[in-house]
Amino acid sequence: MSDQVLVFVNDRPVRLAPGASALAAVAAVDSALGEALAAGAAQLSDGRGIPLAADSTVFAGAILRCAKSARRPRDEADAHA
Repeated sequence: MSDQVLVFVNDRPVRLAPGASALAAVAAVDSALGEALAAGAAQLSDGRGIPLAADSTVFAGAILRCAKSARRPRDEADAHA
């Protein structure tokens, strides 16, 4: 029996300890994207496009999609208006 679970983040495989968070999975694949997710500057969804919380627990075979938003945060956009 394996002590790690295999999940996929943006089509890249990563092995994590059982009970790891989706944020940990994203950070393991791309640390900058993980930081963006933690800061609220990126969105996370499952393989079907359903939004997920960054603290969601991953499971074997999970498919996660994470992308930075092309939009500026509301307060930054207001400052440029």
